[in-house]
Amino acid sequence: MSLRLSDRIAGAILLALAIWYWIAAGGYVVAYGDPAGPSLFPRMVAVPLGLFAAFLIIKPDPDPVWFRWPHVWGQFAMLAVLIAYPFVLEPAGFPLSTSVAAVFLARILGGSWLQSVLTGLVIGFGLFFLFDGVFGLPLPMGPLFG
Repeated sequence: MSLRLSDRIAGAILLALAIWYWIAAGGYVVAYGDPAGPSLFPRMVAVPLGLFAAFLIIKPDPDPVWFRWPHVWGQFAMLAVLIAYPFVLEPAGFPLSTSVAAVFLARILGGSWLQSVLTGLVIGFGLFFLFDGVFGLPLPMGPLFG
C-alpha cells in the first residue's frame, strides 16, 4: 500500500512542476515576433508532463520497484539539471543553456564526453535554429551570443 503511495507522491510533485512550468512560461514576453512567443515550448513540455503526472496519481503501479542506490545518484543529478535549466535559460541564453544541459544529461545517461558534447551542441543550436529561424519564435540569446 505504501509503495503505491510513492507513485502518487511522485505524480503530485510532477504535477506541481508542470503547473510551475506553465506559469513561469507566461513570463517570457517579447515585443516582436510570433504571437505564440517564447512561452510556447515550455508550455508544450508542461502539458504532457501534467498528463503523465495525473496518470501516476490516478493509476499508480501496483508493484513499484523502489530505489536502487547506484542509479539514484544519476536520477538526482538529472533532476538537478532539469530544475536548474529554467533558472539559467534567460541569463545564459537558449543555445548555451540548452547545450550545457544536454551535455550533462547525455553524460548521466552514459554517453562519452565526445558523444555528449556533440549531442549537446546539435540539440542546443539545432533547436535554437528550428524555433528561432524556422518557426520565428524568438528565444533568449544571452550575453554570449546576443
